[in-house]
Amino acid sequence: MIRPFKAIFKAIGSESVSFLRGLGKMGIFLFDTIVYFFAPPYKHNLIVRQIWFLGNKSLTVIIMTGAFAGMVLSLQLFYTLRKFGAVSLLGPGVALSLIRELGPVFTAIMVTGRGGSALTAEIGIMRISEQIDAIHVMALNPFNYVVLPNFIAAVICLPLLTAIFDVVGIYGGYLVGVKLLGVSSGVYFAQMRQIVGMENINLGIYKSLAFAVIVTWVCCYKGYSVGSDSTGFGARAVSKATTDAVVSSSVLILVGDYIIGSFFI
Repeated sequence: MIRPFKAIFKAIGSESVSFLRGLGKMGIFLFDTIVYFFAPPYKHNLIVRQIWFLGNKSLTVIIMTGAFAGMVLSLQLFYTLRKFGAVSLLGPGVALSLIRELGPVFTAIMVTGRGGSALTAEIGIMRISEQIDAIHVMALNPFNYVVLPNFIAAVICLPLLTAIFDVVGIYGGYLVGVKLLGVSSGVYFAQMRQIVGMENINLGIYKSLAFAVIVTWVCCYKGYSVGSDSTGFGARAVSKATTDAVVSSSVLILVGDYIIGSFFI
């Protein structure tokens, strides 16, 4: 009678210890990344390459996502506000929703799906093909070549991509609200200028910076740790690490969005 319960508690304890050990390793990895971030020299050519990869290569999907997010948001808000006779607030509603919430979150998730997964796979392949070990053998720091360029590039690119997402989304909402549904163009933008303040823009910037750290932290760690513990080795381990990186990053982005937003209500 007692043995099955012992096995259950043993399994729960083993999973808990494994989870806490993983959190500790991720925390140490983030600490090392931050330390090396403030310890030049930097590999400028690698940073520029990653800015191109994470920023320019993500531009198309950010513009498309932003445009349709603004259009859908404007469409839904219009019919909601019309019931209360507050259609004049359509512009501020779209702008605040995009700048404070949807812009940073959608941008980070899109970059995670397009760029973060690629980072995890690339670093994971470097790990299983022993390229990272070769960097160690040459008495060089792998963080300066593998992790830090991605970290700096994401911190630069995410706020810029978020700003592009917001602007495109606002004009997407303008297209639906003004051109399709008949809201006054002057009212759309005038109300926006009165209600949307710098504190809202700053909140979007803070969130985009935090999400940049989350995405590069999780994705780089998952790729860097391929082959350790019970993750296995080879192509299947890289595939699992890539999936875990995208899922974990997306969940942490949403959790971080709530935590940061709760301090700026």
